[in-house]
Amino acid sequence: MAQAPVASELAAVQSVLAEPAGPTLPLNQLAPEAALRRLELAIVRRLEGFLQGDHLGLLPGPGSDLNDARTYVPGQDDVRRMDWAVTARTTIPHVRDTVADRELEVWALLDVTPSMNWGTGGVTKRDLGIAAIATIGFLSQKMGDRFGGLVMRPSGLRRIPARSGRTALYALLRSMLTEPIVPDETAGPMDLPQGIDQMARMQRRRGLRVVVSDFLTPGDVELDPTVETEWERPLRRLAVRNQVICVETLDRHEVDFPDVGDILIRDPETSFERYVNTSDDEARLRMNAASAAQRERIRVAIRRAGCAHIQLRTDRDWVQDIARFVLAYRRVAGLLHQPPRGVGK
Repeated sequence: MAQAPVASELAAVQSVLAEPAGPTLPLNQLAPEAALRRLELAIVRRLEGFLQGDHLGLLPGPGSDLNDARTYVPGQDDVRRMDWAVTARTTIPHVRDTVADRELEVWALLDVTPSMNWGTGGVTKRDLGIAAIATIGFLSQKMGDRFGGLVMRPSGLRRIPARSGRTALYALLRSMLTEPIVPDETAGPMDLPQGIDQMARMQRRRGLRVVVSDFLTPGDVELDPTVETEWERPLRRLAVRNQVICVETLDRHEVDFPDVGDILIRDPETSFERYVNTSDDEARLRMNAASAAQRERIRVAIRRAGCAHIQLRTDRDWVQDIARFVLAYRRVAGLLHQPPRGVGK
């Protein structure tokens, strides 16, 4: 007797045939305990000090990290903080200030608009984004950093308060997975540029910001990478004060159209639809070229905004992709996130 398919497999098939009715990844597959232990041993300890670690505070104050030496002021400075080495070299009493450690506050913005409900690799782009949030969240838990979330629907933003600890992170992921599916062609005042702008305004404290989306704007047909996208300017403003990681989710058949004959291509966020003969090699090549140009424009815009970029696909292992990104990112993060001239870190 053939074994009946599990609920998650049925949900994955349903995401192709129709609008998904629920998550394609259950919480126990999104972040199983065994995988978490392996992730901490195999990846997190090798990447110590990247997404988390001994974070320097923004203001000088009591702490364990040494700051600059300055001239001793009698009656105001504690003689126990006297820097005897500098005092001996200069023959002038100096004290050494310290910088207080601060916990890192991480906020993730999850785009759940209708275009994120697509996926042909067994998981939708929306749930793939939640998996990326889970990975970054667990990477930031070792030092007790706080992790919060913003869920962006066309009707507005839902805020999940930032808390520390693994239990709070599981609760955040469960809340994102159970977020109701947004039906196709749902209109509303909230879009990605406004969502990023609201994220920058709501969270005043500096920290790590993660933006998870497919970065597709309804009605945007521009392919020239030199033309600024609608969300690039808000993203640049967010990156002035924060370290920003953009997680772009996409499906394999969005960039490599299969040969399946005549198909109806429909935009889930607008009323646009058109029949295309994918058996026509020339038509398929033009579609693939346009899709590649669209993704290149997204890549250039994210890089131009001074943000890190992770591209995840529904047909690949997202844990390995993020691990490779983190290993390479450690070498370039300092140069990538340099603030504009005249703006301090």
